[in-house]
Amino acid sequence: MSKKEMTTEKRLKVRLYLSLLVYTVVGYGLTLILDYIFSKFDNGIFAWLYWRLGPLFILYLVIGFVCIFNYYWKKPWEYLNEVIGATEIVYEQNDHAIELSEPLREVESQMNQIKMSVLLSQQAAKEAETKKNELVMYLAHDIRTPLTTVIGYLSLLNEAPDMPEEQKEKYIGIALDKSERLETLINELFEITRYHTNTVQVKKLPVDLYALLSQVIDDFYPALSEKGNTTQISMQDGLTVTGDPEKLARVFNNLLRNAASYCYPNTEIDIIAIKKGNHAVVIFKNHGPTIPADQLSTIFDKFSRLDEARTSDTGGAGLGLSIAKEIVNLHGGEITAQSQAEEITFTVTLPLSNKS
Repeated sequence: MSKKEMTTEKRLKVRLYLSLLVYTVVGYGLTLILDYIFSKFDNGIFAWLYWRLGPLFILYLVIGFVCIFNYYWKKPWEYLNEVIGATEIVYEQNDHAIELSEPLREVESQMNQIKMSVLLSQQAAKEAETKKNELVMYLAHDIRTPLTTVIGYLSLLNEAPDMPEEQKEKYIGIALDKSERLETLINELFEITRYHTNTVQVKKLPVDLYALLSQVIDDFYPALSEKGNTTQISMQDGLTVTGDPEKLARVFNNLLRNAASYCYPNTEIDIIAIKKGNHAVVIFKNHGPTIPADQLSTIFDKFSRLDEARTSDTGGAGLGLSIAKEIVNLHGGEITAQSQAEEITFTVTLPLSNKS
């Protein structure tokens, strides 16, 4: 028997005993008063009652005790019926609070908490279903766009076998480019699925942040030069973290790609790395349109892309930042995003190795 059930039981017992005591005291007091009054009369009905006060008092007690015990015997069943009725309300999709009798206040509070949990779970399930449908829609859109282009250009090549070689090479090049983009989208989808199923193994090796960031910047130099963008790296010496070099490179690669995609032309992308306690903090900062707060809060969600980017050709399926977050989490770190005054900042915090 639980603590709450014992509490209700004790309350009923106390009330029962008090009711019996009060009823007995009142009856006994009433008997003494009547005994005094009836003793003043020598004949008639009062004299008859005077000599029968004892049996009448016993009859009074029997009738009263039977009624009191019957009342308190039925009380637990009434409480049980209340609880049974309340269980039906728990799963109703409304904000009606459960109300029970005073002795069941603790049970009432607990059942209201259960109902709130059920409502929150149902709401979360609906939101998850809506989000899943949106993800499927976005994925279908992002896959269909390059696929439609590939089919279109291949159809043109198939329908015009005598097409000039120059035009044929152009169409083949476009189809190949879109096919490679389609492959990238599918690979990203499989990769994020692997992270969510915990099938990714992370190596634990000392990683020199300066060397890693320098390599990532070198790889992006051609893409940055097209828009006239440059990078400025500033970091403390000797920052070494323990982790998987390949996967950490993927994190910084995705962040730099994101900065390059959404920064203004001919602006500088700042990369700063500092030591903060037992962690290395890497900051990517670029100048571009301020990200609205509602979009910023979901920027690390799967298939999250800025509204203007979804109709453009600036990136993949919107999985890059989500993958980056998964990798950082696997390394025991944290990644955050901020945007204000046409400045976008991504901050990655990673534990330093013991040698740093």
